[in-house]
Amino acid sequence: MWAYVIRRLWQMIPTIVGVVLLVFVLFNLFGGDPAYVLAGKISNPEQIDNIRRQLGVDQPYYVQLGIFFKQILTADFGASWSTNEPVSHILATRLGPSLTVLVPLLVLETLIAIGLALAVAYVRGSLTDRMVMIVCTVGLSVSILVYIIVFQYVFAYQLGWFPVQGWGNDFRENLVRYASLPILILLVVSIAPNLRLYRTFVLDEINQDYVRTARAKGLSENRIMWVHVLRNASIPMITHVMAALPGLLIGAFLVERFFSIPGIGREVILAVERSDFPVIKALTVYVAIATMVANLAADPHVQGRRPAGAAQMSALFDPHPGCAGRPQRGGRR
Repeated sequence: MWAYVIRRLWQMIPTIVGVVLLVFVLFNLFGGDPAYVLAGKISNPEQIDNIRRQLGVDQPYYVQLGIFFKQILTADFGASWSTNEPVSHILATRLGPSLTVLVPLLVLETLIAIGLALAVAYVRGSLTDRMVMIVCTVGLSVSILVYIIVFQYVFAYQLGWFPVQGWGNDFRENLVRYASLPILILLVVSIAPNLRLYRTFVLDEINQDYVRTARAKGLSENRIMWVHVLRNASIPMITHVMAALPGLLIGAFLVERFFSIPGIGREVILAVERSDFPVIKALTVYVAIATMVANLAADPHVQGRRPAGAAQMSALFDPHPGCAGRPQRGGRR
């Protein structure tokens, strides 16, 4: 296993290099001149040249690229071009609000989607199953902007159940008062795709031989679904959840922007608007590294497990656990 992990770690290096080159080229070709952005409308060529010299963008491209790689190795991306605040401090202060919204969201959407997937798979092929899938398809067709505008107008502005915008300094107040509506919106948006995906995982397990064996031995459907099927379907579910973890670093930037949540996602938008390259560089590199580490951790080879199958799962559990010594239905001891 360790040889495989080391090989995967080596493979991350060219990926990081590719990400760095892509970000560097895109910013220099399409990002505009940050000196004009910082100088404002009333400026002269001398001021712009001074700003370029201070930012280091007057140096050759290969020098700027070398500084970029040095910043990655030292984990020091300098200061923001627009606020002169250290990039590390910006990320540290913006991470808390994002996690306040997205950690509860990840827990709730996973638990609710798994429960609904098991329930829908239990009545597979029925009218309920079809209606749920139709609702999920319709929900996937609606833009998140529509959910944000409708929920913000109805629940915050008209009914007054939640504040329209804002963020405080107290964690409990932020979680209960300000983060509730954003979490609700993101929960409605994310339940549909996760439910469809988890339902597929559950249906794949229901058709396995060990499920038919468990039914033949007399286990109840509830025990089969909630214990054995869930145990094996959880393998791809966990992989999917772990692959989604890097999204916590970016945050739901649209929700954070509309609700004025000072999180990572809102900082991404501000950095792009201001051509704040140090912040963009840091966020891009950190998200790329987090994505690769999450994919590595979710790899079944790293976790020492194999994909689920009838022959492999039979060695992991007895379809009729805890019933040794009891007579089987319709048979003798």
